Amino acid sequence: MNMKTLKIGDTNFEASAVALGIMRMAGMDTAAAAKTLQTAVDSGINYIDSADIYGEGGSEKTFKEALKASGISRDKLFIQSKGGIVLDPSRSHDGLVFGARYDFSKQHLIESVDGILERMGVDYLDSFLLHRPDPLMEGDEIADAFDTLQREGKVRHFGVSNFDPEQVELVQSWVSQRLLINQLQFNVVHSGMIKAGLHVNKAGDDSNDHNDQIIEYSRRKHMTIQAWSPFNYGLFDGMYINDPKFGKLNDKLAELAKKYGVSKNAIAVAWILRHPAHVQVLLGTMNPDHIKDSAAGADVELTKQEWYDLYFAAGNDLP
Repeated sequence: MNMKTLKIGDTNFEASAVALGIMRMAGMDTAAAAKTLQTAVDSGINYIDSADIYGEGGSEKTFKEALKASGISRDKLFIQSKGGIVLDPSRSHDGLVFGARYDFSKQHLIESVDGILERMGVDYLDSFLLHRPDPLMEGDEIADAFDTLQREGKVRHFGVSNFDPEQVELVQSWVSQRLLINQLQFNVVHSGMIKAGLHVNKAGDDSNDHNDQIIEYSRRKHMTIQAWSPFNYGLFDGMYINDPKFGKLNDKLAELAKKYGVSKNAIAVAWILRHPAHVQVLLGTMNPDHIKDSAAGADVELTKQEWYDLYFAAGNDLP
């Protein structure tokens, strides 16, 4: 499959517009995980996203075995992980993991990457992201960690996850490496960064910007937004696809899916990719059929009116 590609940040680091997140890979048997990985590659996906806390490290261990079993060359993939959260086992359950604290100390970040490399069975990460902002972060600690990781060949590129523009600017002022990525929740239902930009200078809740103009900032700074949970509403509330609470949206998704000969998931992906910010979509499913169906959205070019129609069907409006 010919997958649409995009440049990560303002570099020549070019990757598939759809990526595979392996948070749910923990606990899968090797054969099933290998099939998931092979399906992603066959669908044109060459970007893998992880985090050291996923499955309390189990996701990365399973990925290592899946990569070996699939026979896929590590050099054919861009492998990314995140670090900076110290796990709290007492709060982690049912596949959900929670932190006891965030820790951006030099020691923790380096130990995090070392652990990731060992679990995933690779020599380096194409990118490493700071996983949620640490209010106690100190510039010299982060800068020393990034310099050490880059000098030792363990990490090639850096970024952040769930940071607002001022937090990005703060970290960027400390480090010599260009921050290329900000991983954020974004989809047609979770679209506050769009709504705030449309309701400028209006009274009411819609004009309250909880996103700090992150999409405009990212475009101006040429940072790639990686959209996590492309099919979910809320944080852990569930999927809007086929949920009767989102009947109007699902009707419009179905209408466009029929027009373009793809699934509703693919149209949801196409909605994200239609934005000129060149957002990369992170799929979290481990189901091979869902991966193929969703990745097909990269081949769909929605019209501007179709993009707006989906936005309206999700319950949004224009001022």
